[in-house]
Amino acid sequence: MGLFEKIFGTYSDRAIKQIMPVVEEINRLEPKMKEKSDQALKEMTGVFKQRLAEGESLDDLLPEAFAVVREAAWR
Repeated sequence: MGLFEKIFGTYSDRAIKQIMPVVEEINRLEPKMKEKSDQALKEMTGVFKQRLAEGESLDDLLPEAFAVVREAAWR
């Protein structure tokens, strides 16, 4: 490991550090998604489309959308 990597970390370390807040938010939403019915999870697609149409960014929707998809996949 070179001096640069010791100080700044590897590319992978930096990438993980950057995405961890999103992962933590997705994990925080897990109990909320487990409570939703299958139908409610399906309806979230329309909710996301509406929020996008109202100007919400994809970055803002990402954690919640991923939490919905993850829960649907587990079922």
